[in-house]
Amino acid sequence: MRQKQRRTALEIGVVWLFAAIAGVVAGAPADEVKTPVTVLCLGDSLTEGHGLPADQAYPAVLEQRLHAGGHARVRVINAGISGSTSASAVRRLEWQLRANPDVLILELGANDGLRGVPVAETRKNLAAAIALAKGRGTHVLLAGMQMPPNYGPDYTREFARVFAELGEEPGVTLIPFFLEGVAGVPSLNLPDGIHPNADGYRVVVDNLLPHLLPLL
Repeated sequence: MRQKQRRTALEIGVVWLFAAIAGVVAGAPADEVKTPVTVLCLGDSLTEGHGLPADQAYPAVLEQRLHAGGHARVRVINAGISGSTSASAVRRLEWQLRANPDVLILELGANDGLRGVPVAETRKNLAAAIALAKGRGTHVLLAGMQMPPNYGPDYTREFARVFAELGEEPGVTLIPFFLEGVAGVPSLNLPDGIHPNADGYRVVVDNLLPHLLPLL
């Protein structure tokens, strides 16, 4: 009889333990129990953080800002490779999609422009990468790029139009100009005048966050 009572008491204790655990989970802050979110940053040297420590490149700064703002469940992956053009987009993205990103920040095309790649080729490459990402259920945040005026009005206009038109697709959000407020500002760039410094990347993240936060 006593053994049966002890067994009953033990069973009741187990039930109360599970109930207590369930109560703790139910009372946890919402951000702690939601599924983690992965943001993939695919790009060139502007994403890689040319000339800077990894923790000063924009993907690392973005993750720091998100965590500080209460989005601790967000992981940001830096998949930037210096010198990359849009021609590498699909091949690299196929590999990176193994991480099942929720959002892709696609920052490619600047090197295409600097090398005089035909605008139609850049469009085709970026469109293919966007289609691949969307086909996997990943929302695309497209980083718009611009060419300096010395490339001629026709080329600079057609180049900018690529991003504007691709950014109108469903499942794509456009950042009108990735280097807004940074390009051409000596204090925000490395001595080469092309790549942002640590202060410049903080401005890049300031510009990026309003476009990214609604997607989280």
